[in-house]
Amino acid sequence: MAQAKKVILYALAVFVLYTIIQSPKRAAELVQIGFEGISSAAQAVGDFMTALIT
Repeated sequence: MAQAKKVILYALAVFVLYTIIQSPKRAAELVQIGFEGISSAAQAVGDFMTALIT
């Protein structure tokens, strides 16, 4: 099980590096989209907590 986890982690790292090297502009766009999604989710949680308090 630990060996499979290691192989999957290495494969994922190679894929990420390959994507960044092949298309750095697209990789940057995907990172930006990811951070925007995280930011939106945090904002929604904050709004929900504020609504609970008031």
